[in-house]
Amino acid sequence: MADVAANNANHTNETPKHVFDFGAFVGDLIVEEDACSDDISLEGLQQELEECTNDDVVANILSKGVKLREYTKGVENNLRKVELDSIQDYIKESDNLVSLHDQIRDCDSILSQMETLLSGFQVEIGSISSDIKILQEKSMDMGLKLKNRKVAESKLAKFVEDIIVPPRMVDIIVDGEVNDEYMRSLDILSKKLKFVEVDPMVKASKALKDVQPELEKLRQKAVSKVFDFMVQKLQALRKPKTNIQILQQNVLLKYKFVTFFLKEHSKEVYNEVRAAYMDTMNKEIDQPSLIPHIAEASSLKYPYEVLFRSLHKLLMDTATSEYMFCDEFFGEESIFYEIFAGPFAVIDEHLNSILPNCYDAIGLMLMIRIIHQHQLIMSRRRIPCLDSYLDKVNISLWPRFKMVFDMHLSSLRNANVKLLWEDDIHPHYVMRRYAEFTASLIHLNVEYGDGQLELNMERLRMAMDDLLMKLAKMFSKPKLQTVFLINNYDMTISVLKEAGEGGKIQLHFEELLKSNTALFVEELLMEHFSDLIKFVKTRASEDPNASSERPITVAEVEPLVKDFASRWKAAIELMHKDVITSFSNFLCGMEILRAALTQLLLYYTRLSDCIKRINGGSALNKDLVSISSIMYEIRKYSRTF
Repeated sequence: MADVAANNANHTNETPKHVFDFGAFVGDLIVEEDACSDDISLEGLQQELEECTNDDVVANILSKGVKLREYTKGVENNLRKVELDSIQDYIKESDNLVSLHDQIRDCDSILSQMETLLSGFQVEIGSISSDIKILQEKSMDMGLKLKNRKVAESKLAKFVEDIIVPPRMVDIIVDGEVNDEYMRSLDILSKKLKFVEVDPMVKASKALKDVQPELEKLRQKAVSKVFDFMVQKLQALRKPKTNIQILQQNVLLKYKFVTFFLKEHSKEVYNEVRAAYMDTMNKEIDQPSLIPHIAEASSLKYPYEVLFRSLHKLLMDTATSEYMFCDEFFGEESIFYEIFAGPFAVIDEHLNSILPNCYDAIGLMLMIRIIHQHQLIMSRRRIPCLDSYLDKVNISLWPRFKMVFDMHLSSLRNANVKLLWEDDIHPHYVMRRYAEFTASLIHLNVEYGDGQLELNMERLRMAMDDLLMKLAKMFSKPKLQTVFLINNYDMTISVLKEAGEGGKIQLHFEELLKSNTALFVEELLMEHFSDLIKFVKTRASEDPNASSERPITVAEVEPLVKDFASRWKAAIELMHKDVITSFSNFLCGMEILRAALTQLLLYYTRLSDCIKRINGGSALNKDLVSISSIMYEIRKYSRTF
């Protein structure tokens, strides 16, 4: 095909490329007349010829113009030649083929012998495999038996160990003292008693018939001995001045297994020990606390809230220790509540007798805060034994506090002003009591932010404001009314500041103090400089050069200037004496005086500015007091302050 392609390439330049007409070529095929039309079928020939048009070899042959029959004969001749050449090669190698045949036959004989030998091996291996399988089954059977025997041996050894009664244990239980070694022997005995009681297979064994009587004797002996031991230890708790908590922690807890043993193996004796302990603790807890002893010996007296705190602190610490001990020693919390049922009842009865006669709102609030703090302490300790009791006390305190507080509020609202009024401008004793009462409640509410308490204090403050205004109006002169209010407001603010943060109530009184101080300053200045102040307020802001019906003249202001120059120092001294005698708080009085002098300076400055704008006002310069002179006088009183 490569030659054909090369020939085609050579003829490309010589002649134009001819497109091969396959149909025309096929049309040249002539079927010989001697061909039997019955044996040859031309069906599908056309389709096969069309498929051959895409075959490169066929297309190359046909492109050369060679007829198919001739091409077929050429191929057959080539095949016949190749066949003859192959026969010649076979003849040449005939000797080698004969030798190869002999070798193959010898190999076949050897392989046959090997097959016979291997077959024998296979039979022997099969027999060995059967023997190995039998040995394996025997080995598995022996292993299973060994395992079962080990399990049986283990159970039997445990059974023997659990059921036998060692002589050493018997000696300790019967003759030994109750100590650590006795506790260990008691633990072993307890396990053996549980073993023979719980396991049904043990109950059916013959060994139990021999051992059970001995175990029962040991149980009775152990119960008797530990009962006597516990009674002896509980009697030690009843000795005077005994520190019960130390004895519980250092002595009784070491033998807590005794109670567990009695609880499991002698319920009746356990109940006796339990009852004896409860009886002992009830007697101890009913004893008075340490503070009353000291107070009685030293003739000291305490407020009730101090005794309340002492009682509940002692109750809290004792209950914590006892609760933990009962839980660890007896494994029962119920013992604690049975022991403390009596003390709780006594305290409840005491509070129920005290509260109806208690009218101390501060003391009640202190007790409420004490209970709250103790609740927090018990919560941090994770001890719940006093939760219900403390809640009950808290619930009983709040209504009583509210009742007493409302009584205070009602007393202010319904107060008889005529009976309370005194012809004295100094702070009223009711206002002082209110200030101290409010300061105490504010201080007790700092860490709690109780909105209800703040609302009640606001109601109390409004009632006090109304009462104070009624008392102030009893004074005939407005100035005295103002002085009275200032003294009371100043005293209240001082008390609130001493107690700490006064909050909204303090801010309220500071605003009232500020407004009344400004009012007093005006009244004080009007007493001594009324004409000057009236002129400044009404005329000083006018423009003297502007056209008006009545312009400011020198003749109008000259008397004011000369009057001020003649007596301003004396007037200031009178103001100073007035302030000193009017206000009980020296610092407050001097602040008011300084505010009055500063206001006076402002008035006089406005007067001076007005004179400068008047035609001919310079004629009054010789009578004007210099601002620096007034400032010097003010600083002199400030130094006194």
